[in-house]
Amino acid sequence: MPFNAELAAGTLGRARFQHYILQDAHYLVGFGRALSLAAAKAPDPDRMVQFARAAETAIVVERALHGGFFRDYGIDAATFAGTPLSPSCDHYVSYLLATAYAEPYEVVLAALLPCFWIYAEVGRDIHARAVPDNPYQAWIDTYAGEDFARAVAEMIAATDEAAASAAPALLARMLRAFTHATRLEWMFWDGAYRETAWPV
Repeated sequence: MPFNAELAAGTLGRARFQHYILQDAHYLVGFGRALSLAAAKAPDPDRMVQFARAAETAIVVERALHGGFFRDYGIDAATFAGTPLSPSCDHYVSYLLATAYAEPYEVVLAALLPCFWIYAEVGRDIHARAVPDNPYQAWIDTYAGEDFARAVAEMIAATDEAAASAAPALLARMLRAFTHATRLEWMFWDGAYRETAWPV
């Protein structure tokens, strides 16, 4: 996608990245809530701890990454709070929260998995071809790093575990959730590049 290709090349415009980082910070709040609900629905203590920690990471660690860029760009708390969610961000957050509240554990995991998995793949790809002294190196290092790769592997394992005992009808619901969330990931990246906002 153009956003990721230009990020790797270090040529992504500041306004586009600023639009992205503001929306991603909003997204992470909803994502953290959805992970907390996954923890509440988890069938055993180990999975409860896994998703509770993932929620903490989404709020604390990744927001620290955003905070660095916010400082660089002069974005204060009032500016962040006053920035509305873009159409794609709003859709994605609403979908994850609705799924986390209304669907069974297995479907919730399938909806959450694309965010983990796609960011890991994008991070690895960009890291392999990023230009030296890339202005977005902190972002690249976060999603290409070992800590994030470990969290992604744990998420894939948990989802596979949930799918292993799921009936065919439930597996179909998992696949629909995974597919829809993957489309929303694409829309989020595309919307960031186009700096989309509500038309009315």
